[in-house]
Amino acid sequence: MNLPTRAEDAHATLAAAFNTRDLATVLRMYDVTGVMVAEPGKPVSGKEKWEEAIKGILAIEGKMEIKTVYCLQAGDVAVGRSEWNITDGKEVKVSAKGIELMKQQADGTWKIVIDHAFGAESNLTAG
Repeated sequence: MNLPTRAEDAHATLAAAFNTRDLATVLRMYDVTGVMVAEPGKPVSGKEKWEEAIKGILAIEGKMEIKTVYCLQAGDVAVGRSEWNITDGKEVKVSAKGIELMKQQADGTWKIVIDHAFGAESNLTAG
């Protein structure tokens, strides 16, 4: 699966890779020198931690849907706000509102540098 060439396509690409259980593409979507918060209050950084977090998400049975609320781009950086969920039939396994910082790569594709999967939740407070 190809990486997105437009920042606003990052969410759709990520959901498609998740739904096909394409670990390689999901990992390529991220700049692992950045930060991921796959669980509230538990930021991770570094290739091994990112891979562990992504494998944990991929282990959740169901279909991922990501709605792009907005994507604001300034040059080679962009910030996205998402509403996402993983459902299995009618059962909602996970549902959250996230914030993602993306950076355009030298080849024109976009990678997520910071992924705070719960960053836009109304009950989130700085710690």
